[in-house]
Amino acid sequence: MPPVSYKCEWMPNLYDIIAELRRENQTPSAAKTLDMVVVELGQTRDNLRLALIHLEERAVPTGGRVVIQTLSDRARAEGVDDYSVPLTPEERRASLEDVDRSQYGIAILLGGSALLVTLLAVAVTFAALNQIFHWV
Repeated sequence: MPPVSYKCEWMPNLYDIIAELRRENQTPSAAKTLDMVVVELGQTRDNLRLALIHLEERAVPTGGRVVIQTLSDRARAEGVDDYSVPLTPEERRASLEDVDRSQYGIAILLGGSALLVTLLAVAVTFAALNQIFHWV
């Protein structure tokens, strides 16, 4: 496999690979093919394997199958071809952010305002029903 020219300090994502293929293959058919792949990725939540399965059923421009195969090979080599694999517990813990005091304050304000709106809605509903049924 040829070396890729993107040099990022983290794992390249699928869209880095697509951008690299756009730079390498500057033909209208390759651009149209990669546009079709991006549309399918939007519908499959960035799962390249599912997107390629959906593209097998559609007509691809001339020369597009080669671009798709190159994309598939590079994505598989980088490990970004199947995002349906769940994260490991270590990856989930690493992605969590600590909650600071300001976020607690925001949560208290949002919860308090939601409670106030709910209480007012109940009071208005009770007042309206009382006007109809004369309970109190």
